Amino acid sequence: MTSVLYDAPGPRARRRNVLLSVLFIALLAALLWWAWQAMDDKGQLKWDLWQPFTTADAWNTYLLPGLWGTLKAAALSMVIALPLGAALGIARLSDHRWLSVPTGAVVEFFRSIPVLLLMLFANELYAQSANIASEDRPFYAVVTGLVLYNSSVLAEVVRAGILALPRGQTEAAYAIGLRKGQTMTSILLPQSVTVMLPAIVSQLVVIVKDTALGGAMITYGELLTARSTLAANYANVIPSFIVVAAIFIVLNFTITSFASWLEGRLRRGKKTTGAVLSPNDATIAGTAATGAGGGTF
Repeated sequence: MTSVLYDAPGPRARRRNVLLSVLFIALLAALLWWAWQAMDDKGQLKWDLWQPFTTADAWNTYLLPGLWGTLKAAALSMVIALPLGAALGIARLSDHRWLSVPTGAVVEFFRSIPVLLLMLFANELYAQSANIASEDRPFYAVVTGLVLYNSSVLAEVVRAGILALPRGQTEAAYAIGLRKGQTMTSILLPQSVTVMLPAIVSQLVVIVKDTALGGAMITYGELLTARSTLAANYANVIPSFIVVAAIFIVLNFTITSFASWLEGRLRRGKKTTGAVLSPNDATIAGTAATGAGGGTF
């Protein structure tokens, strides 16, 4: 069986793929076993180090407040960055150079600067020229850095998603009298959503992970900062890293799974126009196609 994208592997290629898969699994198992032995030799598998994670005190005092800080900064950044990125991406496609050129410069500027540098700059800017309480300043700085960077990246995602559509979509819209704004909002954007969704989800995952930069550099109270405090109190550095990594994996896997479900739902919804033909309609259509019915030409 041959796919549109590639030729199906033959018997020899399938045997080679199976062999490589077995070798990879064996190497992965050996690596995990080595890591397990190394942790055991260092005493990192003792129950005393893991026992705090079974108590409500560790979760209610450290991990859950840190998780709330991560989710709060990431959610607000997503809510602001998504529409802002869409607006910037559409503006870059404008026929008016007075709009597309400055927008392109803004997008390229913030897309080229590391998000950590944006957070540090925003934190210092708020400290010098804004009347924001010192305990709230890290939160504003983290959100500002995430919004500036990720909205510029999402702008490129939106622009690429729209340009990926067949040009005939735009031409057909113009042919029926739609203006460019109507074409964008009614034809191009709805169709490009499924094209852009995987890249958008990847960027949302990046937003969640990048909140840790604020905790490391400007003492924002997110999950990784809470882990540091917890490890200092319970002296379980390695176990705390493993638990926090597992939390991030579950969180990002949840976002990705929801996006996959949403993408599948959107694709299934586009397989039909919603019109339902009755048997009589099908008979009439067949008659018209064959020229039957005694009509003259």
